[in-house]
Amino acid sequence: MSNATLLAPVQTARPAAEPIARPIAPITRVAASPHPAPAQQRPEPAVPAGSAARGFALYVGIDEQKAAQAGVSLGILVDALRRTLADLAPAAQTYATVALAPVAAGGRDVDVVRLALHEPSAVARTRPEPVDEDLANRVIVDISRKRVLIDGESANFTYKEFELLQYLVLREGRTIDRAELVSSLWSAGTEEEAPGERTIDVHVRRLRAKLSRYEDIVRTVRGIGYRFDRHADVVIRYGNGTPSPDRF
Repeated sequence: MSNATLLAPVQTARPAAEPIARPIAPITRVAASPHPAPAQQRPEPAVPAGSAARGFALYVGIDEQKAAQAGVSLGILVDALRRTLADLAPAAQTYATVALAPVAAGGRDVDVVRLALHEPSAVARTRPEPVDEDLANRVIVDISRKRVLIDGESANFTYKEFELLQYLVLREGRTIDRAELVSSLWSAGTEEEAPGERTIDVHVRRLRAKLSRYEDIVRTVRGIGYRFDRHADVVIRYGNGTPSPDRF
């Protein structure tokens, strides 16, 4: 699975040589009842404090052979879903990509797709956790338990300090500017007042001080922001607590 890659966005236009596929039945919109029964109401999925749902990912497990047996193709399926979404929510934006995996990859199709597209909870299940004797002489960022261990000892991080480190860790290798950190970690509606962009530097200095001799895992990119760099003596524990799209 590790060599899974992403293909360019699916081209939904049907090639000229493609055989005529079975027509897709049109979707009939049903008027909502003015007083729907409580059992019919789907609850909104819970999101972590300080964040907001901005969309969703729908993972579809089917290969070209199975699609052909159903009289369609992957491109036709993507086009049908896009047309349905355009009818229900015209303002929605879409992006489609194909998941590539080894031919002999086993397991459910949808699980293969989730792993190939690096869905967080699917990737987390494939990462072994280090044994206790490996705790010395390294820093462990435990995302699932929201704690940091330095040389086997728990570091006294505040909630906001851990959030800041976690935000950088989950975007490993990408430089995050100060404005993004402020807007993401001090979003509207939180009790704590959002700091100025330069105040982020103070939070980072405190974070680095607690990281002690591992402080350089949080690097400053002059004039832009900050980046998390993985070192050989840094372990990230993701656990299985990352929300998965299939909770919908």
